[in-house]
Amino acid sequence: MPKKSSALFVLAEALLSAFDTNDRINQYLLDNLPAEAWRAEPPGKKGRDVAGIVAHMHNVRVMWLKAAQGKIPEQLDRFTVTPAQAKNGLDASRAALRDVLHSSLSGDGCVKGFRPDVAGFFAYLIAHDAHHRGQITMLARQAGHAIPQKAMFGMWEWGVR
Repeated sequence: MPKKSSALFVLAEALLSAFDTNDRINQYLLDNLPAEAWRAEPPGKKGRDVAGIVAHMHNVRVMWLKAAQGKIPEQLDRFTVTPAQAKNGLDASRAALRDVLHSSLSGDGCVKGFRPDVAGFFAYLIAHDAHHRGQITMLARQAGHAIPQKAMFGMWEWGVR
């Protein structure tokens, strides 16, 4: 009996899939964030609250979209953004960045305004989001509104997100 042929691994598709999964993890975190944590005061009353961190995540994406000349979603106001607006904003900036990433992967591998290349840009974007997910979970816990343990572990389940 002949062996079943398996599909070839396509790095560009895998990178885009990883970027999409990263954003689903962001959405999962927001879905599991206790409502009280959204505007909870940071320790020592210094720094951003969770709403401000999420707005920053989106607004940094918008900054890169401007540099890369991608589709520009509206920025989020860290003082007035609601969880629903933040989720929609993150989805819009993900979709616009995905287009930039796809174009770069299909072209010369360069992203206008970013060095060294598209692979580095993927790493940067995912690292930036992961850094702020850590801040959000720590801030929520410090404010007395910890993310449920199941959700904390769930953020690492990339194979099912």
